[in-house]
Amino acid sequence: MADGGPMKGVEGGSGDGEERDVDAVEELELALSLGRRGWHLPQRQEPAPRSLNWTVAFPEWNSDAAGSSRAAERIPGPPPIPLFRFGGRLGSAILNAPRASDSAEVAWEDGEEEEDRDLQNKRLRVRGFGDLRESSQHSGGNASSFSSESPFLPVSDEHVRFNLSHLPEHEFDFGLSLCPNDGGDQSPNDVNNERVDIEKSGGRNSEDAGIRMDLSDDLLHLIFSFLGQKDLCRAGVTCKQWRSASVHEDFWKSLKFENSRISLQNFVDICHRYQNVTDLNLFGVNNAEVLVMEAIMFLRHLKTLTMGGKGQLGEAFFQALAQCPLLTTLTVTEASVGSGIQEATVNHDGLRELHIVRCKALRISVRCPQLQILSLRRTGMSHVSLNCPQLLELDFQSCHKLSDNAIRQAATACPLLAKLDMSSCSCVTDETLRDIASSCPSLSVLDASNCPNISFESVRLPMLVDLRLLSCEGITSASMAAISYSRLLETLQLDNCSLLASVSLDLPHLRNISLVHLRKFADLNLRSPVLAYIKVSRCSVLHRVSITSTALQKLVLQKQESLSSLSLQCHNLIDVDLSDCESLTNSICEVFSDGGGCPMLRSLILDNCEGLSTVELNSSSLVCLSLAGCRSMTFLRLSCPNLQSVNLDGCDHLERAAFCPILKNYEDAWHYKASRKQDTVGLESLNLGICPKLSVLHIEAPSMSILELKGCGVLSQASINCPHLASLDASFCRQLVDDSLCRTAEACPLIEHLILSSCLAIGIDGLSSLQCLHKLTLLDLSYTFLISLKPVFDSCPQLKVLKLSACKYLSDSSLDALYREGALPMLVELDLSYSSIGQTAIEDLLACCTNLVNVNLNGCTNLQELVCGSDDRSSVDMPIDFCTPRSEPVMSEAIIERSGRLLEVLNCTGCPNIKKVVIPSVANYLHLSKINLNLSTNLKEVNLTCSNLYTLNLSNCSSLEVLKLDCPRLINLQLLACTMLQEEELESAISLCSALEILNVHSCPKINALDFGRLRAVCPSLKRIQSNLIA
Repeated sequence: MADGGPMKGVEGGSGDGEERDVDAVEELELALSLGRRGWHLPQRQEPAPRSLNWTVAFPEWNSDAAGSSRAAERIPGPPPIPLFRFGGRLGSAILNAPRASDSAEVAWEDGEEEEDRDLQNKRLRVRGFGDLRESSQHSGGNASSFSSESPFLPVSDEHVRFNLSHLPEHEFDFGLSLCPNDGGDQSPNDVNNERVDIEKSGGRNSEDAGIRMDLSDDLLHLIFSFLGQKDLCRAGVTCKQWRSASVHEDFWKSLKFENSRISLQNFVDICHRYQNVTDLNLFGVNNAEVLVMEAIMFLRHLKTLTMGGKGQLGEAFFQALAQCPLLTTLTVTEASVGSGIQEATVNHDGLRELHIVRCKALRISVRCPQLQILSLRRTGMSHVSLNCPQLLELDFQSCHKLSDNAIRQAATACPLLAKLDMSSCSCVTDETLRDIASSCPSLSVLDASNCPNISFESVRLPMLVDLRLLSCEGITSASMAAISYSRLLETLQLDNCSLLASVSLDLPHLRNISLVHLRKFADLNLRSPVLAYIKVSRCSVLHRVSITSTALQKLVLQKQESLSSLSLQCHNLIDVDLSDCESLTNSICEVFSDGGGCPMLRSLILDNCEGLSTVELNSSSLVCLSLAGCRSMTFLRLSCPNLQSVNLDGCDHLERAAFCPILKNYEDAWHYKASRKQDTVGLESLNLGICPKLSVLHIEAPSMSILELKGCGVLSQASINCPHLASLDASFCRQLVDDSLCRTAEACPLIEHLILSSCLAIGIDGLSSLQCLHKLTLLDLSYTFLISLKPVFDSCPQLKVLKLSACKYLSDSSLDALYREGALPMLVELDLSYSSIGQTAIEDLLACCTNLVNVNLNGCTNLQELVCGSDDRSSVDMPIDFCTPRSEPVMSEAIIERSGRLLEVLNCTGCPNIKKVVIPSVANYLHLSKINLNLSTNLKEVNLTCSNLYTLNLSNCSSLEVLKLDCPRLINLQLLACTMLQEEELESAISLCSALEILNVHSCPKINALDFGRLRAVCPSLKRIQSNLIA
């Protein structure tokens, strides 16, 4: 149960009677901690009988077990039993209303076998609620027998009942009756023979689950250490062991009654019982002043006292605190201090901390010789008098009624003052600061924010370490001379000083400086070897920055639109962010190059610096560079051996780029051969595809493995010296010539993937140079004007993937070497989509190139029939014993062993003239698993016998009439919009597809919903039929 919250265990009734019940319950909870000393409850009139959720009849109290008989006599009637509910980690236990059908009762069991148990271990047995009625019958007679024997709150015949009907099944309500488990002669230490049976309410068959746990005194002490005072009170009424544990001194040294109700008598009794209290919190308690004054004699060990929230603290209260000699900390918040006419005097010899915050007072006088910290923040007094010779910290924040003279007299009366906060005291002047500086030579922390009348000129504070002058309209550039006098200054805040135009400081200990929203600020000059943090923001006219520091590691100067000059001497600077500094010029590159003052720089962000047109960087430490959005940049040259990442997004006007050593004559760079690693760049990947105007490129990067030039449509000169380059994408580089490709092939012998799609200027010479690429496995020549493929066949025998999509000028004879001479023996994927290859060449390819795994014939207009195995295509114009030396093992196997075909995927999407597809069993396509004939609108007949076919797509084949399938492993058959296909033809086709699971007949008008049953009958494995019809 949360502290301070009222208990909700009784329903019905409202108004004053209910409020009195709540008060009594809370007072009882606090009183239960008193044990044998008794408690005092206020006399109240018994309310009219009403319906209660639960009741417990209290018999006569036994004074030997639970306190004096007089305390019991003061109880007017059976008080409501407080809810026993653990907070936080221990869960909850809530008593609720009884019902006829859903109820449970708690009773203590006796038994001779229990008496012999080990008294050092208390085992709490928790049973299910299932056998309620049986439990009630067995325990009903025994419950009343405790009334004559038990010395501790025995329970009458009327048992405690709980309502469980309103709770979810996974939640439980627990309650413990206030009766012991054995005779009255048992001592408080013999409490280990207790057992609680909590039985689950009926209504469902559930097993009786038993839980046993050992609750030794040490373990119970540990558990109770997590509870607050109210929960300890509730736990104390459970049994003798719990009562003994709950009243331990360790739990009552700190009394926290904030925002709670407690009567005077109960508070006095608690303080009387626990006289070792060191911490007392009465914030929000009614009449807290009276409570403290009545119990002050028992609070001699009190060290910390918290008051406020309600009421008024008069002179008598502060005088009474003298009886607490150990009191060191007093906090008063949101209260009225003093009588309103006379001043409130705090006089205590031992007090070290005094906080009077947000209080109402006329005058305050503090006379505490040992006081070190005084806070009067937001307190509305007009005068303050201090006699605190040991005071170190003084807080006058937002004390608007204090005059300049009052603040001066109070501060100058404290010669040892080290920290002063007088922010938002608008009347403070420079004269007061000068007097404080002369009277308080040890002042190290000063906060004078929001003081418009100070300029800080002629103020000398040599010991100052932390200075805050936020929103001080009088601070100007002339104030910097006085600030420079504070040689020990470490932190300086000058935010919102609207008249400040420049800052020039040379402070050896300055670590942090903040300059935010300075409308006239134009020049910044800082020199400090330990400067580690600079915050500059919203300074719209700042145009010059000079920083010298050996400790600065990160510099952020975002959105400084006027910044044009930057000078840095920061030997440990790592990260620099100059995003949106539109006025930066090309000279900024010298600052971040070697010898520019930032030898450790690793990350540089120059995004949206539109003033940059030429970027030349030569940095041996730079790792990450971002130039995104530099739309005016036309030339880029980088010589950074450790550079790993470059961002050039949005550099639309970049025309020339060089990632190589910086030479005096740029033309000489094209013939320069790098011999040292430090003369190159360390890039591992580079994407220049977002630079559409790039025409000249020079790269020397020994670590680069991926280079993307996709979309560099005007790139004509490319010198790429990347010996470890594995992938080069030059798609749509329409002006890339053979000479550039030859030099690239010679300098990058490890290229494996080469994409030259839409490179229209590449000719025979360029393709012949590919013989240098001994590891080339993928070559994409799609959308080119190639006529002959002989340079490819001769130069790249190791090719595995060849893409010739949309090569309109290729003829049937261009592929003769593939199926007649055994060229490209390792080829596994061939793409001839949208080409002009004829019917005969395609059939010969499929028949002779047995190593092909994936063949794409999408959009081939010359393909009319695809009939495999109809004749012996393997011997077309080629002797049986002929083969080239490099293909001898492969070709001999392909010719002699017809069963060696490896084709797995055949794509013929959008072939408008194909009419027939036949693959008989003699074709030996044993690995074919996927056929795609989508959008073949003139296809009429499909006859397939493929033992390993898994997917067949015949969607949008609107002319399909004949469908014959013998595919025992077919799983997915797509027949979308096959408008001519009859139901009988489909039924016959799928009858031999014993593994078919998915059938799509959407938009097939000749297949009705009534036919679905027959389709499932002939193909029992069918799980899903996709259709626009409802079966």
